Amino acid sequence: MTLVIAIDGPAAAGKGTLSRRIAEEYGFHHLDTGLTYRATAKALLDARLPLDDEEVAEKTAREVELAGLDRSVLSAHEIGEAASKIAVMPAVRRALVEAQRAFSRKEPGTVLDGRDIGTVVCPDAAVKLYVTASPEVRARRRYDEIVAGGGSADYDAIFEDVKRRDERDMGRTDSPLRPAEDAHLLDTSEMSIEAAFQAAKMLIDAALKENI
Repeated sequence: MTLVIAIDGPAAAGKGTLSRRIAEEYGFHHLDTGLTYRATAKALLDARLPLDDEEVAEKTAREVELAGLDRSVLSAHEIGEAASKIAVMPAVRRALVEAQRAFSRKEPGTVLDGRDIGTVVCPDAAVKLYVTASPEVRARRRYDEIVAGGGSADYDAIFEDVKRRDERDMGRTDSPLRPAEDAHLLDTSEMSIEAAFQAAKMLIDAALKENI
């Protein structure tokens, strides 16, 4: 019996950090589904293929290897921009959702984080979390992260980018970002990652007892 934990939420809410911590705690496999779109975009860019050809993008998406997705490489800004263009293509989403569902069946359990895990990819997940925070807090976190890494950043520009991304994610017709009806809400605006982890752990432990 594979236990699936679905974690959704907007950018910079802390779901990635929380997902990796949970996977490590329980010895589960982890997949950041956003990286699957970025890996597809990178493959298209590397091969100098068009970003507006849905058939080509779908074929590329079906060839993406989910094992060993490199976050440090795939986090490049130009890859993110390209990923946002192909992520709205229904054929690409279908191809990657199939791959993500196959991943979710790995034993003994999996943690998938993204925008549509609890609603589309794994609607039968044993535990569903929706991790969010205010746009101001999320922009501040991203700003601090860039500065801590030695980069320069403009808070106002980041804040506007966060709001634009929220509008795009929540407003798209195919798999919009929204909490599943049975998802547990974790607002991390004034919550440490440790507090969020402990809240999630209580829910997961209860689900594990039910599935024994």
